[in-house]
Amino acid sequence: MHTPNIYRPLKPDRLRLWMPCQGGSNRSWLHATLGERIQPIYDKPTARWLIARNHFTLLVENLLDRFGQVDVFVEFSVTERCDSRCQGAEGDDCQCSCLGEYHGGGIWAGGWIQVGETTLVRSNVQLRHMQLTA
Repeated sequence: MHTPNIYRPLKPDRLRLWMPCQGGSNRSWLHATLGERIQPIYDKPTARWLIARNHFTLLVENLLDRFGQVDVFVEFSVTERCDSRCQGAEGDDCQCSCLGEYHGGGIWAGGWIQVGETTLVRSNVQLRHMQLTA
């Protein structure tokens, strides 16, 4: 049996769910699990269900009950901080909050925004994968 997976994108978009068909219609199971008023959309090209975001937790819990495990993929935003003195530095002495990751890398490389006299920030989207088991 293949493990179902659910993907929650960062931007306000629908959840993307893939699950194997197991005894009956997946649409019927979704309605029984999440309520008759939901409007799941089956996206044929990706073979995934598109479901409103507010059903995420309930959906994961019920997928665990039905299949025993589920792969969960969640995008989230991470704000990184650095300092223009660090990124423009020469040599190897760094005491910045980036822990030397961007040391000497150039102030404007990689989408940094200056928010203070020397403070730089940038946002990144990261994907976290969790394998959950009942």
